[in-house]
Amino acid sequence: MKPILTALAAAVLVTACATTVSPTGRTQYVGAVSQSQLDQLGEQSFAQMKAQQRVSTDARQNAYVNCVVSAIVQQLPANEQRIRWESAVFVDDNPNAFALPGGKVGVYTGIFKVAQDQDQLAAVIAHEIGHVIARHHDERITRQAGASGALQVVGAVLGSRYGEGVGNAAVQGGSIAAQAGFLLPGSRDQESEADVVGQQLMASAGFDPRAAVNLWQNMIAASGGNRPAQWLSTHPDPQSRIGELQSRAQGLVPSWQQARSAGRQPRCG
Repeated sequence: MKPILTALAAAVLVTACATTVSPTGRTQYVGAVSQSQLDQLGEQSFAQMKAQQRVSTDARQNAYVNCVVSAIVQQLPANEQRIRWESAVFVDDNPNAFALPGGKVGVYTGIFKVAQDQDQLAAVIAHEIGHVIARHHDERITRQAGASGALQVVGAVLGSRYGEGVGNAAVQGGSIAAQAGFLLPGSRDQESEADVVGQQLMASAGFDPRAAVNLWQNMIAASGGNRPAQWLSTHPDPQSRIGELQSRAQGLVPSWQQARSAGRQPRCG
């Protein structure tokens, strides 16, 4: 891990930031690290997670997740499809999921309690992949680079989004205190944007975009009316979000129907 951290530290210090436009038209500041470095960090972190946490050996669970991931990846831009996408199921009761640069997708077994069919699971996974293709990791690191050291950046950017397991896998013993200060206040835009991108992706892959609404309703019910689990803790108000998802879903139904007519009819589980 040291070579990655050293490279990131150097990159944060010497790389000029760039301005780009997100998939929803939002101005982004990126470029503190290169895409190859982000991919390398994602790959390394994922490998460490698999070595340190219990990975499900349930063939049905793994095939289910892989099927959903594959269907969504087929709708990504060509350059994103060329990445060697990989998924893993981690045995953990938290209703959690994540995606990392380099094409790594992790799903915790707890998500199966709230994502009750393939369309709802697709809503989770497409949202997480949306973060990757919208360059949200690059954006977070670039923002954080202006406020703290590069070594803290690595743990904070992964830990704040995906929990201590990923953060600790990225930086053993590293500080992730910045997650509560600099990263989280700016994350709601990214979360809302990942909702937009993810719902579009799931519809074009042949998954019912209305299932994103059902997923959120299940999340709220599972939380007992409190704010949902960690992976969604930085979202806007749940009820407002349901309204936004519902409104977008109606506009995406024609895209979903077209995808089904074109033969994109996932049968994952």
